[in-house]
Amino acid sequence: MSKQFWAVIAVLIIAFAGVAVVSNKKDATTSSSGSAQPTSHVEGAGNKKVTLVEYGDFECPYCYQYHPTVKQVVASYGDDITFQFRNYPLTSLHQNAFAAARAAEAASLQGKFWDMHDLLYEDRSWVGNTSPAAVFDQFATELKLNVTKFKQDYSSDKVNDTVNADLAAGQKLDINGTPTFFINGKKVEIANSVDSFKKVIDAEIAKQPAAASTTNN
Repeated sequence: MSKQFWAVIAVLIIAFAGVAVVSNKKDATTSSSGSAQPTSHVEGAGNKKVTLVEYGDFECPYCYQYHPTVKQVVASYGDDITFQFRNYPLTSLHQNAFAAARAAEAASLQGKFWDMHDLLYEDRSWVGNTSPAAVFDQFATELKLNVTKFKQDYSSDKVNDTVNADLAAGQKLDINGTPTFFINGKKVEIANSVDSFKKVIDAEIAKQPAAASTTNN
């Protein structure tokens, strides 16, 4: 066979090896052990038998815009509904999204998920930062966490796998953008306004037999 033929074969082998290395590196940063369960971060008792779930990305500008609206809506319903947040970092678009989810889950292990959740949306100094972990350590200090434990948890496989379990749950629901909302398990499109949320939530409350006469206006 010609030297040109063997040269082509060599190039193909090198190219294939390069793809394998890239694929393995990607798997090492995003794969889950498979044993972790999706998170269950909830607020509200759900007395009206309605659960609002958000799959969100802390670095997503749209999630950032929705945050004050969702916070107002959740506060207005109190224990009438349950609000749940799950991580869905869009790593192909937002370089620090997965790291922020790690920070929230590390804070959760000290009972401060919602505090870190709010701080990540309300203090954007970490967005686009080349050293976001340093900012998250400052947040941990501000929230009076055990910073040494926070750092260990932030870097742990446990936290990594927890975030990936949320991602896997969202992928099964064909989520392709954030924020994505579900009402009692059904995906819904909701505009970024309190009235839009109330319209959807009140309609779902009205469907529940025990709560039909006590919708939240």
